[in-house]
Amino acid sequence: MKVLLNNTSLFESLRPFNDLGFVPTMGGIHNGHLSLINKSNKLCEKTIVSIFVNPKQFNNKKDLRSYPRNIKKDLKILKKSKKVDFVYLPKFKDIYKDKKKSKITLLKKDIILCAKFRKDHFEGVIDVMNKLTKIINPQKIFMGEKDFQQFYLVKKQLERKYKTMVIPCKTIRDSNNVAFSSRNLLLNKSSLIIAAKIYKKLLSIKKNIKNKKNISSFLKLQKKELKNNYKIKIDYLELRNIKNLKISGTKKNSRLFIAYYLNNVRLIDNL
Repeated sequence: MKVLLNNTSLFESLRPFNDLGFVPTMGGIHNGHLSLINKSNKLCEKTIVSIFVNPKQFNNKKDLRSYPRNIKKDLKILKKSKKVDFVYLPKFKDIYKDKKKSKITLLKKDIILCAKFRKDHFEGVIDVMNKLTKIINPQKIFMGEKDFQQFYLVKKQLERKYKTMVIPCKTIRDSNNVAFSSRNLLLNKSSLIIAAKIYKKLLSIKKNIKNKKNISSFLKLQKKELKNNYKIKIDYLELRNIKNLKISGTKKNSRLFIAYYLNNVRLIDNL
């Protein structure tokens, strides 16, 4: 596993390869990331992982400061996996060498779910993914479905612009069915137990949706119940079509999306 600390080193190392799989991360490497790496390893000749906490996708400075960072631990985990060929650890100037302001704007129909509550977040994500893709030039990019909206928007943007495929990878969960997330490192044991209970309740909600004539009213009621029972703040609880992320009136081709705060840590999930 070769660690690449700047763009010069990256260009020299990647030049011989034309079947490159890319796993973008912000660190806090967990089993979800490792599943993306495993898929890349199976489908591509070489796999590169990036670790870059992108300040431009944080709409909250406090959230940026508290985001888990432990490069030594991350590198140890990646090396132990024996499935990573390159790790790219860029500095801010490596990514944002062009100081022109990004012109990325979301369409009105895309300002939903997390985009509605995190101003400029996805503009920052799409911007950095554009820049990383241009620098690395991968044939395939592997992204988890836990943040399905992120996958949906990045795929739509990048596949128009580059000769690369954005590959979805299923959400990986721990033994209590909590989706792996770097932010889970900010939760204590009791909070993780609550997160597991919330997932179990979401399963029940999804199961019962098919029997409801007015899904919107049903979800409003369930949202209120979740807030009261678990003392959490919920940004949204919505059923949306996975093809276009429009509000759905049927369980078919749809997922239940949620974003909520547990002890001031924002968690997302979909099922």
